[in-house]
Amino acid sequence: MNELKLHPYPKALSGEIEVPGDKSISHRAVIIGSLAYGKTKVSHFLDGEDCMRTVQAFKSMGVSIEKTESTLIIEGRGAAALEEPKEPVYFGNSGTTARLMIGLLAGLPFFTTVYGDPHLSNRPMDRVVNPLKQMEATIDGRRDGSYLPLAVKGKKLKGIHYTLPVKSAQVKSAVLLAGIHAEGETKVSELTATRNHTENMLKAFNADITIDGRHTTITNKQPLKATDIYVPGDISSAAFFLAAAAIVPGSSVRLKNVGLNQTRTGIIDVLKSMGATIEINNQQSISGELLGDLTVTHGAIHSTTIEGDIIPRLIDEIPVIALLATQADGTTIIRNAEELRVKETDRIAAVVDVLSTLGANLEATADGIIIYGKTALRGGNVSAYNDHRIAMMAVIASLVAREEVVLDDASSIAISYPTFFSDLRTIMN
Repeated sequence: MNELKLHPYPKALSGEIEVPGDKSISHRAVIIGSLAYGKTKVSHFLDGEDCMRTVQAFKSMGVSIEKTESTLIIEGRGAAALEEPKEPVYFGNSGTTARLMIGLLAGLPFFTTVYGDPHLSNRPMDRVVNPLKQMEATIDGRRDGSYLPLAVKGKKLKGIHYTLPVKSAQVKSAVLLAGIHAEGETKVSELTATRNHTENMLKAFNADITIDGRHTTITNKQPLKATDIYVPGDISSAAFFLAAAAIVPGSSVRLKNVGLNQTRTGIIDVLKSMGATIEINNQQSISGELLGDLTVTHGAIHSTTIEGDIIPRLIDEIPVIALLATQADGTTIIRNAEELRVKETDRIAAVVDVLSTLGANLEATADGIIIYGKTALRGGNVSAYNDHRIAMMAVIASLVAREEVVLDDASSIAISYPTFFSDLRTIMN
């Protein structure tokens, strides 16, 4: 356990930082780069624990991956060169690694056993296993393949047309990765748009992929070709500092080179709807992804309602949005976010527990949270729930608390943001 005592911070936050590379894009760069022919260079890679699980998975299948600071060099020899792992492959706490890799492994001609830590082992895998079985995949495990560990006997798959029953980019990506090795066309349709990093990257690597609105079709007709990838800053990580600048009096913080993919910018829309002062500058497109600089300046904020199609565009930011809402005038309502119940922890319950312990007035609903603001936060002893986003939310909350906040364990933060505390110190004067 890595207990952390956080003291009240009476000063403004100011300065400029560059958050680490996007976690979702980093995972996908490793996966698709390892399947491609040729040398792929991945710059600004996030070397957090989750993404390194994906790196280790491909190393166990014989892929040469060299890492120097935040740059990866992947020597791809095509999917046919991948080797059967000699021992079970460990995914740690990484849901992205698990779900995307299961989709890929289902179509490879060898046997793999995969497993995770106790937290990942309680997260549902049937959402990817079920469509893969429709593609004639052979996957077995607890509760008919609903939970890790899983045994995957790879084989030639058959393309399907699958409509997502859940708002999940991971499920979409798993089916598309399986489709690379399936006979015929694999088509995925979604009722609500989710993050599209997999589609963008498959395009960059020469896949035979077509996108028509919310319908994506892929075949095995074209080999993947290596390319260089620059990973923009993770907006989900930036969100914690965007929120901090918005609620700490006198603050103004600039975040450089943050990813601005439209499927991920819900946090910006929410900040604007709450009356926050936010500027976007220096926009550019690199490796198929939009990025730019974000500056947030403190000011009065008010409540808002968050629901519907925006939810997939900010699902990971909801914990820190709930913190924002405790410092906003009026009642903020978050709906249609039931997906939070099956994240690293039940994030709805965790957010309500942590913030209510600190004096916030909020309540859980079946699919969201109602936050009654504005409320002064006090100190208290809180749990991180072994969830990086809950832990970082608690740290940011301590900046506006009146008394000491004691976090039971801060170690999970390294999963997505290894430099979180050094970046926080940079803007603390």
